[in-house]
Amino acid sequence: MSENAEATSTPVRVVQRGLWFEEFAEGTIYEHRPGRTVTEADNVLFTTLTMNTQALHLDAAWSATQPGFGGQRLINSMFTLSTIVGLSVAQLTQGTLVANLGFSEVAFPAPLFAGDTLYAETECTGKRESRSRPGEGVVHLTHIGRNQDGVIVARAARATLVRRRPSDSSPT
Repeated sequence: MSENAEATSTPVRVVQRGLWFEEFAEGTIYEHRPGRTVTEADNVLFTTLTMNTQALHLDAAWSATQPGFGGQRLINSMFTLSTIVGLSVAQLTQGTLVANLGFSEVAFPAPLFAGDTLYAETECTGKRESRSRPGEGVVHLTHIGRNQDGVIVARAARATLVRRRPSDSSPT
């Protein structure tokens, strides 16, 4: 190919997006990387922005006197939940999600502390075409958050409404 031909060729462009309804496969586990190392600043900012005055998140001196967590402040569990869902967005729902329909079975079986790294994975547990919204489908997901040691720190089931692939889209 000549130098001139290379200069005038059109580059291939790939736009990052989530999965179309048709691309979700029940039983598939999607691992979301990189993880997110949680800081003290993350915890204090999220906790104060959401008006959660729980001393377990804000008061180091008080937390040091409490049994159960080695005197450490806990990372706000809603921050943990938000982060594991957020870690999934680029891979699963960026530009294809219509709406969150609901969360259920939310659990925090182990604590998360400042300095821990949070990793997320999502399993597609089911899907069906929407009965009321043509061109969309309901996808059921289970999000799991693990710390750097692989310990599950959060779990939540989520129902979402996702767009079907437009008829003029290519499969990639």
